[in-house]
Amino acid sequence: MNQITDHPLYKLHSIDTAMNSIWDFYRKRFVPLFLMGLIMSLIIHFISSSINLTELQSMTDINEMMNSMKDYLWPMLAVSLVSLLFTAIMQYYVIYNPLDSDKNALSCAINSLRYYFPYLIIMVFLAIAGSFALFLGLIVLVIGAAFAAIWIMMLYLFILPVMMVEGPDIGNTISRTISLSHRNFWSNLGWTAVFLILLLVITFIISGLIVLPFSGGIFRTLTNPEEATAVSDLASKPLYIALSALMNALTMPLLPIFAAVLYFNSRAREQKLTDWEPSGNEDQKVKVEDLYAKPLPDEDSK
Repeated sequence: MNQITDHPLYKLHSIDTAMNSIWDFYRKRFVPLFLMGLIMSLIIHFISSSINLTELQSMTDINEMMNSMKDYLWPMLAVSLVSLLFTAIMQYYVIYNPLDSDKNALSCAINSLRYYFPYLIIMVFLAIAGSFALFLGLIVLVIGAAFAAIWIMMLYLFILPVMMVEGPDIGNTISRTISLSHRNFWSNLGWTAVFLILLLVITFIISGLIVLPFSGGIFRTLTNPEEATAVSDLASKPLYIALSALMNALTMPLLPIFAAVLYFNSRAREQKLTDWEPSGNEDQKVKVEDLYAKPLPDEDSK
């Protein structure tokens, strides 16, 4: 296997080169990433089909609603576990397939299991920290909550690449995630915000196209409150299920690719900073030229 520095996404990025790299990588490896996303979407829909949201919407008794939520706890947990599993599989594929052509989707799925349980443990820690951050963000209203949500997402994106490249040690993963993500904090945070906005726009457009065959039902819902359950009933239509799975399969691979771009950009910056730092000479004598500041190398040269 080649060194991690040979990965096509391992380089110093600007926001423009980052988006171009995401598109090029997505286009070249579209089929396996799309199939993994499609399988994940179909499994999640099969599990979530036992959750009746229409029934919850019709309940007015809070006790009855809580009892129903308890019944849905296990399906919701299963959906989360499946989603995290396929995220780990796709992230492993994004990182290691370009370095070794023998790392196909099946071998990546097997090898990624090594990181799955440490990943789950870290996600529990992130959920606790994220809940606290969102609570603090709500104190300063919408702006604070949005900032906290983007910050949590930024940390989340670093976790799997750090773990898969630098080892599954939980303590090291947490410390390196914090270190790398905060070294270029505002850049990483801004890129995460831009990516999320673009992903939301793409998802909104595709969702609109999916709903077109059912637009008559939605228009009736808007004009007739008695047909308010029409939108919820879409989830049971086979055509809607198929189109939704296709939409998720198209957008889901973008997340691990962007996560790899964030990580490799931070690693490349870290490496460049290390290469720039002058090494001490054997007799530790101070030279005259050491008194003058050395210019940083041009980041766009790579």
